Amino acid sequence: MEGLTLTTKEQNRLRILNGVLEKYWLMREAAKVMGVSERQGWRILSAYRREGAAALAHGNRGRTPANITPLAIQERVITLTRERYGGVNHTHLAELLSEREGIMLSRSTLRRILTEAGLPSPRRGHSARHRYRRQRMPQEGMLLQVDGSYHAWLENRGPQLTLLLAIDDATGTVPYALFREQEDTRGYFELLKVIITQHGIPLGIYTDRDSIFRVERSPSNGSKDAAPLTQFGRVLRELGITHVFAHSPEAKGRVERANGTFQDRLVAELRLSGANTIAEANSVLWDFLPRFNQRFGVPVAQPGPAYRPLNPELNLEGILCIKERRRVGRDNTVQYHQRNLQLFPDADKVSYAGAYVEIQERLDGQILACYQGKILTPQDAPPLAATLRAQANDILSYPALWKEPPPPKPPRVRRWRKRNRKWVGPLAGEGNWLDDPVRRNKHRELTRAGMERARQAGKQIGVLPLKERQGFAERFAPILAQLEQKAITRKQAAKELGIASPTLKRILDSDLTTIRRKSVADVERAALVV
Repeated sequence: MEGLTLTTKEQNRLRILNGVLEKYWLMREAAKVMGVSERQGWRILSAYRREGAAALAHGNRGRTPANITPLAIQERVITLTRERYGGVNHTHLAELLSEREGIMLSRSTLRRILTEAGLPSPRRGHSARHRYRRQRMPQEGMLLQVDGSYHAWLENRGPQLTLLLAIDDATGTVPYALFREQEDTRGYFELLKVIITQHGIPLGIYTDRDSIFRVERSPSNGSKDAAPLTQFGRVLRELGITHVFAHSPEAKGRVERANGTFQDRLVAELRLSGANTIAEANSVLWDFLPRFNQRFGVPVAQPGPAYRPLNPELNLEGILCIKERRRVGRDNTVQYHQRNLQLFPDADKVSYAGAYVEIQERLDGQILACYQGKILTPQDAPPLAATLRAQANDILSYPALWKEPPPPKPPRVRRWRKRNRKWVGPLAGEGNWLDDPVRRNKHRELTRAGMERARQAGKQIGVLPLKERQGFAERFAPILAQLEQKAITRKQAAKELGIASPTLKRILDSDLTTIRRKSVADVERAALVV
């Protein structure tokens, strides 16, 4: 067996058997290291003594498999695919070849032949994902599915609105819904407020992975702690509500299907009532909800709601709000969204300078501060002198601010005129020279003549081809020899040559055989000289 190449496993066995022959260890110990029985180890050693290292290689190595597809059939299949069965997927093509051409090939074999010939299947397969129907929750209030639906609810009569919808997983009814101009955190706070006030606190809420509900980024300090909570997630944690995230729209299919039903039926209701504003749309929606629940609700497995009653001592307004932590300045002011809020002393604390307070922006627009559970009522701080001077300078610079604004000017209508450029010299003529074949050919000849003059002057035109670069053939020769001996990989060879891996692949697969012949000839010539 000439040119024998042993694998790593076979090389390890060769070392072990040499150690047995040198009596460094017993066959019982060597067999355990090789992963065979002691009897099999003696068989391998006997074959090694007779045939040498070739006995360690598999007997079928280098042989043509008996079940290989003949080359003539492979070429015929490729020809038929290109000429007659173009655009047919591999599964269908295997059936057509069996029925019409008498060629019996499995789909996997056909796919391998065509893929190697550069003929992939025109139809991309999709990985099958197993889905099953999830059982409904047994009691009402155990799980609410929440989602927003941006749609032309008012059609052409008004702006596009977003429907914030909550549907009970057990009954399929809607405890509450409302229209908002956009899907935002305050809208979901109002949704939760009405549900908790009218029904109680649900045990769990099922949402998607929108940025309102979940922060996708990791912690900024690089720790392994959980991702920071959003305002909505913080509210659920304070209320003791379990937050469940859906990994696909199909997972929260009840609220998705409810959105489709609302987009069909509620749009008609809004059209019949003539609603044009968001207030009128909400009024129609709240009249529509009882009829929807009566029509599409289902009975529960266990009677009785699972909503937790609201604790009378719990300040719901202080939970369903935007909370942000701020540090108090030395002048007892806090900056919040381009506003300076002044904190006043009280009997318990004279100054809050340097302390951290929690700013609460309530749903009614009121802004409060909370320090160690105590609610403070800040007010807008007086502006600084620099701010007053800047405002005064702005007023003096723009005296028109003291007057009524002038009426808007009518929009300027630009009239574009097409310029008739006149060409001179060899390209002279009427119109654009690109539209005239004669002048276009003249331009091509002038360009080529200019490039030729530049070459004669010793200037480089364009990028020099890789095979013509100085020293590339000399550097490519030893790398090619190592690739043929499989001493290095293509990636390592590309790194040695200073080129990309796809570029090296194009070199090896293209017509750069002249470099290869030249390099091989140089190596042979050097060997003869030596």
